[in-house]
Amino acid sequence: MLTEELRAEVARLKHERDAVVLAHYYVPTEVQELADHVGDSFALASLAATLPASTLVFAGVRFMAESAKLLSPDKTVLMPDASADCPMAHMVQRETVDAAREKYGDDLAVACYVNSTAEVKSWSDVCVTSSNAVRIVFALPQRNVLFIPDRHLGRYVAGQVAEKNVILNDGYCPIHQAISADEVRALRESLPGAPVLAHPECGPEVTELADVAGSTSQIVEAAAAGEARDYIVLTVDGVRGELERRCAGMGKRFHFPPTHPVCPDMERITAEGVAACLREGSGEVGLPPEGVAAPARAALARMLELGASR
Repeated sequence: MLTEELRAEVARLKHERDAVVLAHYYVPTEVQELADHVGDSFALASLAATLPASTLVFAGVRFMAESAKLLSPDKTVLMPDASADCPMAHMVQRETVDAAREKYGDDLAVACYVNSTAEVKSWSDVCVTSSNAVRIVFALPQRNVLFIPDRHLGRYVAGQVAEKNVILNDGYCPIHQAISADEVRALRESLPGAPVLAHPECGPEVTELADVAGSTSQIVEAAAAGEARDYIVLTVDGVRGELERRCAGMGKRFHFPPTHPVCPDMERITAEGVAACLREGSGEVGLPPEGVAAPARAALARMLELGASR
């Protein structure tokens, strides 16, 4: 529980350690309240590469902290709970990548969703996030693109870049996949006129029902800019905190599916955990072996380069 005493302790420890706290939209609201920066994967990855602080506390799951360490190898990166992982981050086999490279040769690019392990990134040519995947895949010179690990985001990207042959892997986010089209239809029936805002990690039968399909930050922006009173939000419930902050005083209401999409790994991150890792220097994330780190870092750096292009 976030108390004034804990809030004050975290502020003191951040000053003593020259630390900043980066929190993903999906962690509990009390953790977001302690953060210096709250954002989606792309925003936080970009910040990790530019912040002057010597210590980064990454309030999120392991692949996010790994990415921060790869982009800022000289900084100390701490996780409030080192066991917080992402099932989808592991849902691709090296054989899948090797087979695609053998089949398509130089006319293949491997685009890796940032929701992946450092090792998976090291097999790839470029990383992407849900906010920049379409733009980056379109910008790649190769016609054939193997999209790993998420098949749902890959299918969404394929629908936006018809000139590319997007090859799908069989990974998925269990939380987003559990959201059903029937739930969405029932919500639309009970909330006529409410815009449906969906993350593209949802299945295609769900995103087809959406008025807006986009990254977590794009969902927040759509809700903040919209004129409706009610919004149907199809992503992890943790984003509710940012939606309510951005729309404070506007009288807007946010409705999530009855499956209650909560990420159990993001829920591992607590306010006390943030304080503890600052207090003890625990949960430090190290660099992988250089044979993994160098190509993974290159894939992330190319994402930052292409993702910033317009």
